[in-house]
Amino acid sequence: MTQTLLFFGGLAELFTLILKNLKGKLESRLIAEQVFQIGHRSLPLVIITAASTGMVMALQYGLGLERFGGTIYVPRLVTVTILREMGPVFTALMLAARVGAGIASEIGSMMVTQQIDAIRALGTSPIKKIVLPRVLACLISLPLLVGIANLVAFLGGLAIGVTELKLDPQFYVLKAITNLSMMDYFAGFAKSFFFALFIAVPACYYGLNVQDGTKGVGVATTKAVVTSSIFILIGDFFLTKLFWVIEKWT
Repeated sequence: MTQTLLFFGGLAELFTLILKNLKGKLESRLIAEQVFQIGHRSLPLVIITAASTGMVMALQYGLGLERFGGTIYVPRLVTVTILREMGPVFTALMLAARVGAGIASEIGSMMVTQQIDAIRALGTSPIKKIVLPRVLACLISLPLLVGIANLVAFLGGLAIGVTELKLDPQFYVLKAITNLSMMDYFAGFAKSFFFALFIAVPACYYGLNVQDGTKGVGVATTKAVVTSSIFILIGDFFLTKLFWVIEKWT
C-alpha cells in the first residue's frame, strides 16, 4: 500500500513539474526529434495492427450476423467500434509497448551513466530537457497515429466486406458513414490525449527512479510497459463512461 501511494505521489509530483516547465521557451528541436522517434517510427507497427483489427472485426461481425441476415449492419458496427474503441486503444497499447519501453530505458540509462546529474550540474532542468519533449511528442504523435489507424482499419474492414461478405463497396462506405455523430469521432480522438499521458508520464517516472544500476533499467522498462497498459485499459472504461454521460446530456 505504501509503495502504491509513493508511486501515485511521485507521478503527481512529476506531472506538476511538467506543467511548471511548460512556461517559457520550449525546446522545439528536441520535440521535433521525439515526434520523429515516437510517431514516424511507430507508423509501420500501427498500420499493421490497425489493418489486422479492421479485417478481423469485419470478418467476426459478418460471420456472427450472417445467420440472422444482419450482414448489412457490419459496416456501421465496424466503423463505430473502430472510431470509439479499437482505434485509440490498440494504437495506445502498441505505443505503450514500443515507446513506453524506449522512454523508460533511455532515461534510465541516462540516470545510470549520471547524464541527468550532469544536466543538473550545468544549471539546466532535466524535466525541460529530457521529460517535457517526450511528453509533448506523445501528445502530438498519438492523436495523429490514431487518425491513421482509424483510416487503415476502415479500409481493412472494407476489403473484407467486399471480398468475404460480398458487400458492394459503395454500399459499405455509405452505411459506414451514415448516422455517424460528431461524438463518434470526438470520443476516440479525445481519448488519445489521455492515453498519451498514460504512456509518457509513467515511463519518464520509472526512468528517473532507476535503482540498482543496469539491472534496474530492465526492471523500470518492464514496469513502465505494464503500468501504461493497465492505465490505458482502466482509463478507457472511465473515459467511455464519461463520454457516454456527456452524449446523453447534450
